[in-house]
Amino acid sequence: MSADTATLMHDPKKARKTAGASFIGTMAEYYDFFIYGTASALVFNKIFFPDIDPTLGTLAAFSTYAVGFFARPLGGLVWGHIGDKIGRKKALISTLLITGLGTFAIGLMPTYDTIGIWAAVILVFVRLLQGFGVGGEQGGAVLMTAEAAPPRQRGFYASLVNLGSPAAYLVPSALFAFLTTQLSDEAFLAWGWRIPFLLSIFVVAIGMYIRLRVDESETFKAVKENATAQQAPVKLILKHSRKEIILGMGSKFAEAAVFPFYTVFLVAYSDILGNDSAFILEAIIIAIICELFMIPTWGWLTDKVGRKKIFLGAAILNLVLIWPAFAAIKSGDTLPIIAILIAGLALGHAGTYAPQASFYPELFPVRGRYTGVSIVWQFGSMIASGPFTVIATALLVAANGSITGVAIYISVLILISVISLIFLPETAPGQRNGEEYAQWTTEPATSDASPVEAAEASSRK
Repeated sequence: MSADTATLMHDPKKARKTAGASFIGTMAEYYDFFIYGTASALVFNKIFFPDIDPTLGTLAAFSTYAVGFFARPLGGLVWGHIGDKIGRKKALISTLLITGLGTFAIGLMPTYDTIGIWAAVILVFVRLLQGFGVGGEQGGAVLMTAEAAPPRQRGFYASLVNLGSPAAYLVPSALFAFLTTQLSDEAFLAWGWRIPFLLSIFVVAIGMYIRLRVDESETFKAVKENATAQQAPVKLILKHSRKEIILGMGSKFAEAAVFPFYTVFLVAYSDILGNDSAFILEAIIIAIICELFMIPTWGWLTDKVGRKKIFLGAAILNLVLIWPAFAAIKSGDTLPIIAILIAGLALGHAGTYAPQASFYPELFPVRGRYTGVSIVWQFGSMIASGPFTVIATALLVAANGSITGVAIYISVLILISVISLIFLPETAPGQRNGEEYAQWTTEPATSDASPVEAAEASSRK
C-alpha cells in the first residue's frame, strides 16, 4: 500500500464525514424499521386485530413485527454480496429506498374495519420488504466508517454510526408520546397513528441526499482494482471464517434481545398492568437520550481497553438487570422505572452495541467483510430479536401474567452471548500491538499470497 493511499484511507476528516453520513442514513433506515415496533405495542392490536382478546391482539401485532426480522438474513446475504462485489454505497442507497417506501405505504394502509383480514396480510408483506431492506443496512454502514477510520480510533468512529439506531427509535417514540397525549383515543386510532409513518418520506429524502454524497470506501476501491480470480464473498467467508460466523451470531444475542425487551415488550407489559403507556414512552426517551451520549463513550473505550472487554462486561450487566427491570415496571413508580431504563439502555444495551461497529468488521477479511458482518448481524438479530416479543408475550400469557418464563428466556439468550464472547478473539489493533486480526486491506499486486490464501492465513491468527 502506498503512503498516499494509506493516508487517504485513514484521514480523520474523511472518517468524520463518512461516520456522519452513515449515521444519518442508518437513522433514516431504522426510523422506518423501529416505528413499527412502537405502533405494534400501542395501536396495531386495536386496528388490525380488533376482534380478539387485547393481550392476544398484542401477540398477533408482535407476530407481524417479528416477520421483518425473518426477512433480514436474506437481505443480509443479498446486500452483503452486492456490497462486496459491486459497492458498499450502491447497496446502502438501495436498502434505504426499499425500507423507506415500505414505511410510507403503511401510513396509507386500510385497516381491519375497511378490508378485514387482508389489512393484516398487506401489513405482513410490507414488513417483509422492510426487513429485506434493513438486512443490508447496518453491516454496510458500520464497515464503510470502520474502513475509513484510523485503526487506533476505529472503535470510536465506527460507534458513531450506531447512534443512528437509538436515535431512529427516539424520533417515532417522541412522536407517538406526543400524539397519545395530545389526541383523544378515538382520534389517535382513527388517523393519528398514521402521522409518524407518513413523515418517514421526509426522513428518507434527507437520508438519500446525505448518502449520495458519500464516497465509496477506499478499501473497497482497492478490492475492485485487484478483483481478479476473486471467490464469491459468501464462499470465502464460510470457508475461512466459520468460527467467527457462529460465535459472532451468538455474541449478538444479548444486544439483539435487550433492546426490544426494554423498548417494546416492557411497554406492552406496562400497558397490560394498567400503567400509563405515555409515561413509559417518555421514560424510554430519557434513557435513549442518555444512550446517545454513552455509545461514543463506549466506542472510545474499546480503543483503549479492547472491544471484547467492554462487550463482555456489558453483556453480564444485562443479565443482572433483568429482574430489577420487571420489579420497576410492576411498581409503577417513576424513579425506579427511569433508573432501570437508563441502566438497561445507556449502560447495558449501549455497552454491547457500541463495540459491534468495529468488532464485527475486524473479524472478517476485506473481500468478504460486508457479507460476514451482515450474516452475523442479521442472523443474530433474527434468532434473538425477531421472535423475542412474540415468545415473551406468549410466555406471559401461558403463565397467567407471571414473568418467570420471560426472565429465564432472556437470561438464556444473554448467556449464549457471554459464552460466545469468551471464545472470540480481541480484535482492537491497539490491543494487538498494532496488528489486525483479519486481513484488513488488499495486499499489493506484488504479494506472493493469493487473496484467498491471505484471507485463510489471517483467519487463523
